[in-house]
Amino acid sequence: MLELSLFSALALFMLGGSVAMILNTQPLFSAFGFLVAMLGLAGMFALLESQFLALAQIMVSVGAIVVVSMLTILTVNAKEENLPYEPYKYRWIIFSALLVSPLSLLMYKSMTLLHEEFNGIDVVDTKLIGSMLFSKWVLPFEIVSVLLLSAMVGAIVIARKKRTKVEER
Repeated sequence: MLELSLFSALALFMLGGSVAMILNTQPLFSAFGFLVAMLGLAGMFALLESQFLALAQIMVSVGAIVVVSMLTILTVNAKEENLPYEPYKYRWIIFSALLVSPLSLLMYKSMTLLHEEFNGIDVVDTKLIGSMLFSKWVLPFEIVSVLLLSAMVGAIVIARKKRTKVEER
């Protein structure tokens, strides 16, 4: 009963954070919604007794991505009048959800069959995960970090105010 109530509370955190992330017009509040959703996901990992993934989720998503995105948002200083007018926002959200749902179903089916692949491994510890992450998976890890850095630099360049000739002198 306790696990069910914890699961329900964490699911509400994730759902509420996701809805807040999508529906807030202010980017800083959307980042807070992302923070709440990622904390809920870390709680789900902890509920599944995967402490390493819970701590990694907190350190990477909450500690790095949210802090850097909030710093970028506050640096860029986006204003409401600079944001595009989106009259069909909810139609695009529904269309995107329908477009992604077959892929999500395939991922769900593959994750349910994933436990069969790991039956031969007796104990998985953080040492094994760390050695796999920095040996076989180092290239995707670095590609993701470069992608995040380039997205942040691109957002700053796009949102930077254009100088007039009077300001340059």
